[in-house]
Amino acid sequence: MTKVFEDYFSELQADMVSICLEYVNNKADMIYIYASNECGQFSTDVFYQINKVIVKKHKVNENLREIGDLCKKNNREMPTEMKVIYDGSENKLNAQYSYEIKYTNDPEKLPSHIFNDWFEEMGGKI
Repeated sequence: MTKVFEDYFSELQADMVSICLEYVNNKADMIYIYASNECGQFSTDVFYQINKVIVKKHKVNENLREIGDLCKKNNREMPTEMKVIYDGSENKLNAQYSYEIKYTNDPEKLPSHIFNDWFEEMGGKI
């Protein structure tokens, strides 16, 4: 069976999860990966649920650029936003995609604002 765009896209997301798991020595109950690409500006961040506590990590993997290259190579639209959630207890990945501009046209909003809003929405405290 020949791999298709979706297979490659999923592999890159799975690699993001793998690297995030490696960072916390596979101790995360849940992983929340935020990825954004608006007007060529890439932004990624991640937070975790470990022992029922939501915690941030300040550096993230750069697979988002590879996803952008994959989309371009396959003439696919690159999502402007991805919210990837990995449930370690069930080994299950869920992703939400948006293709709408979220912050580029806002004079004050940054990707970090959207990430922090999601962090709080999931139960984290800033």
